[in-house]
Amino acid sequence: MAEIITMPRLSDTMEEGTVATWLKKVGDKVSEGDILAEIETDKATMEFESFHEGTLLHIGVQEGETTKVDELLAVIGEEGEDISGILNGGGASSEAPKEEAKAETADDNEAAKEEASTVSADIPEGVAVVTMPRLSDTMEEGTVATWLKKEGDTVEEGDILAEIETDKATMEFESFNAGTLLYVGLKEGESAKVDSLLAIIGPAGTDVSGVVSNFGSAAPAAPKQEASKSEAPKEAPKAEAKEAPKTTATKPATSTTDGGRLFVSPLAKKIAEEKGINLSQVKGSGENGRIVKRDIENFTPPAATTAAPASASVAAQGVEDFEEKSNSQMRKVIAKRLSESKFTAPHYYLNVEFDMENAMAFRKQVNEIPDTKISFNDIVVKACAKALKLHPQVNSQWFADKMRLNHHVNIGVAVAVEDGLVVPVVKFADTLSLPQIGASVKDFAGRARNKKLTPAEMEGSTFTISNLGMFGIESFTSIINQPNSAILSVGAIVQKPVVKNGEIVVGHTMKLCLACDHRTVDGATGAEFLQTLKGFIENPLSMLM
Repeated sequence: MAEIITMPRLSDTMEEGTVATWLKKVGDKVSEGDILAEIETDKATMEFESFHEGTLLHIGVQEGETTKVDELLAVIGEEGEDISGILNGGGASSEAPKEEAKAETADDNEAAKEEASTVSADIPEGVAVVTMPRLSDTMEEGTVATWLKKEGDTVEEGDILAEIETDKATMEFESFNAGTLLYVGLKEGESAKVDSLLAIIGPAGTDVSGVVSNFGSAAPAAPKQEASKSEAPKEAPKAEAKEAPKTTATKPATSTTDGGRLFVSPLAKKIAEEKGINLSQVKGSGENGRIVKRDIENFTPPAATTAAPASASVAAQGVEDFEEKSNSQMRKVIAKRLSESKFTAPHYYLNVEFDMENAMAFRKQVNEIPDTKISFNDIVVKACAKALKLHPQVNSQWFADKMRLNHHVNIGVAVAVEDGLVVPVVKFADTLSLPQIGASVKDFAGRARNKKLTPAEMEGSTFTISNLGMFGIESFTSIINQPNSAILSVGAIVQKPVVKNGEIVVGHTMKLCLACDHRTVDGATGAEFLQTLKGFIENPLSMLM
């Protein structure tokens, strides 16, 4: 039976690959472990081994061409096998055997179509397929943080099925269906793309192995699934096309030697090279003993390295030590968004230093009012909101064909959390009082650290403030939070000698840095905004008038 080979994911950040060289051509015999092609990823050019034996019947991506991960790369099967059904919808290959296709009768065609339709639509009555939900506008994949139900549990509509970690927060995911949890597609800590199979709910005892198979996921081994597998030849070509990519992507690679050849998965080989590990010392745990990623990660050097030192100088040598931590969805998205901002928006920076004497006195007086507590950061947020109303150019957004000048002021306040940085948004900040701003920021910060913010609370900012003053940082620069046009970095208030009325006296100052997108905010525009901001912060009573 023909096997579909898809573009493999050869690195953790790989989204598409380019075929650098084909080492096999259509019609060639392929053995398990043979190098099919060299694939250029986002990090390196790597060898791609075949997990199947047979004849290379079709090449879907020519040398120099690029395609997405999991898209059709090649087809391997028996010599002369008809693969026209597999290629339907994906562009038939000129190399595909055509005489076999001609010999196929109209009745055979109708039967194949009818059977394929039955396989793809054959979901038992009352069964609901639950997919990875899109819980935020930027979410591309999610991680199951915690399952609150296990296979076999009864589920009611509205029950919390799991906690899903998105790029912004960990959120509860409710069930929209009632029944028994028949299948769990992801374990805790595992990730999958949006719309991937997450779970199946239906009547207790229902066999859902066919549903799992047709969805492109590997179901847990069970007698019923083995029976289903034995009937595979009856399935239509489309059903095979759905099942094959998953088999190709998840089949363990091999690492035993055959005639002196060492078998190792491309990813394991790359990691071993980076870590300087001799593959001949690694015992493979994959199918037939192939070395896979986990073997490299769990590899311990031979005990000889721990033998008693021959001299005092050897004993004094240190041992390199490190640990690896998988990137969370939040960390991945932060890296992607900030990289896009830094390398697409032309940043420039304006630095100022404000006299904080009046602001300190003002805050002290306000905090003497019963049940009132404001911070210097609240004063900065309020002052920025007032200044942005007067300078809409700084409160703008850039698009390819236009510029949007926002007349509402929504200020994002950067909050540090364990996995990185989130930016909850104080909506219509110019209309809020200082105590209201203070209460909102305090609430956001607390829920951000517990990953309880909703996506809506982190969307819609028109300007951003990042404050590291509480950590003693006097000055720093920030990367603009797209699609904003500017971000203000706020440093600590420091006591220092200053000149007032021609005399050197002790004063308190605070340094700020405004990062601007030069496409929307010219230097003079940014400078005028800072002058207005200076007036509000150095004379905070003016903000209340």
